[in-house]
Amino acid sequence: MQQVHAKKFLGQHFLTDLTVARNIAETAYKGQSDEVQSTKEKIRVLEIGPGMGVLTQFLLKDPNIQLTAIEIDRESVAYLKEWYPELHLIQGDFLKLDLNIIYPDGEFNVIGNYPYNISSQIFFKVLEYKDRIPVCSGMIQKEVAERIASKPGKKAYGILSVLLQAYYDIEYLFTVHEHVFNPPPKVKSAVIRMTRNKRRQLDCDEELFKTVVKTAFNQRRKQMRNSLRGLIEISPQPSPEGNGEKEERLEWFLTRRPEQLSVDEFIELTKLINNQLVKS
Repeated sequence: MQQVHAKKFLGQHFLTDLTVARNIAETAYKGQSDEVQSTKEKIRVLEIGPGMGVLTQFLLKDPNIQLTAIEIDRESVAYLKEWYPELHLIQGDFLKLDLNIIYPDGEFNVIGNYPYNISSQIFFKVLEYKDRIPVCSGMIQKEVAERIASKPGKKAYGILSVLLQAYYDIEYLFTVHEHVFNPPPKVKSAVIRMTRNKRRQLDCDEELFKTVVKTAFNQRRKQMRNSLRGLIEISPQPSPEGNGEKEERLEWFLTRRPEQLSVDEFIELTKLINNQLVKS
């Protein structure tokens, strides 16, 4: 069988363990199979970077799935066309594609063995289509998976944690060791599943929310009095007692480090900052 040569600049590490591949493929949807069977409609699944089709072969066999795959590597595209001629395959860069062209309407799930070097960018793009992507799952670097799933107060908790958990419930499913890849990566991998939560929109300015989160974590070791100074006018010392309730609450936030705040608290902080901006 013709092989595809792993390309370092594309971050390719081909999974060789079929049991692991089958287990990953089974994460393509959650809690939707009964609905699919009742409506007799298939779940549309978009696979990113199928490579030599180790996940693809299982996804194609699933009667509940209507599969489309996006692959940037020409050698992989040629391989997939030869071995999986039934696959609806698009050659292109996922990060540059308008997914509304692929799916003009309705929902679709996303799955993949994501290239480690662009996994964060992939998840940020998923967020752009969050109201149309109920489930996103797949394999990424273990460190990134831990970061995404991390809870407040943990060292791994950061920008990705807050922005993704604002809209998705995150499950860290299992760890994948280096020896099941060709070539083996230098780090361990992990499989996660993100399921859209019930929060249709944030109770704040969503663009400002992203700015607040990113700005706060740019100086994650410092109190937010220091990191947020570029967003609003903040005195270098805590304000005296006797201010209004909102001012006192904002003062409380300013004495915290960003890793201490939950998603809901970041939403509240964003509302308080927006209130200050409106005043000024």
